[in-house]
Amino acid sequence: MQFWASALVLLPVFLQAPWVHFYPFSACLFTFVLLGTGIGLVRFGGEKWARAGSLLVGVSGSWLGGCLFWGWLREHPVMHLPVEGLALPLAFVGLETRWRIGAGFYLSCLLGTAFTDFLMLLTGVMNSWPAVVKASLLEAPKLLHETAQEIFKPQSILLVLAAGILIVLIANLMRQRAVLRSPSGSAWLVASAALMTTLWVDGLFLLTAFVEPRLSGLI
Repeated sequence: MQFWASALVLLPVFLQAPWVHFYPFSACLFTFVLLGTGIGLVRFGGEKWARAGSLLVGVSGSWLGGCLFWGWLREHPVMHLPVEGLALPLAFVGLETRWRIGAGFYLSCLLGTAFTDFLMLLTGVMNSWPAVVKASLLEAPKLLHETAQEIFKPQSILLVLAAGILIVLIANLMRQRAVLRSPSGSAWLVASAALMTTLWVDGLFLLTAFVEPRLSGLI
């Protein structure tokens, strides 16, 4: 489950991002494929498949929020976290049900998104967001280069390192909680794996920004 949780965190990065950029409506409809498959596995599969189904239901919540924002609202960064958090009430309720694995995955991904957005705000990258997403192919390289310079400042690097350490501590606490609470242990392990994968993905993109600032739009 930890492996698949990590793999499904990567799904929006490499599949959803290009899909929703060119075909937002069909990408949004794919939410119902994920949701329907997940519900079907929980209702008609064994215990192993039920866990996988619950995870897919959690993925569908993250997928829907991502499609709505990046498909139609990407020029408004202030809307990013609220839109990604549309399923937040359902996820909190799901923590006490058989859907706890999916709820844990969704909440952990949302926490990772909150960390990322907050760091973008503190480092000044958020100010360039609207201009970057609206830029033409000719304008984008220059804007991305200028935006990446904000990350190279000492205070920005310290903030990023502090956030990375905090994420690692939270993920480790989740793993410890999994050992102490066996009924919901799988949900905590999935949440820990999802959060750590978010950190590694952001770290990879940050490294890309250092190596080649023009590609820093991946952040």
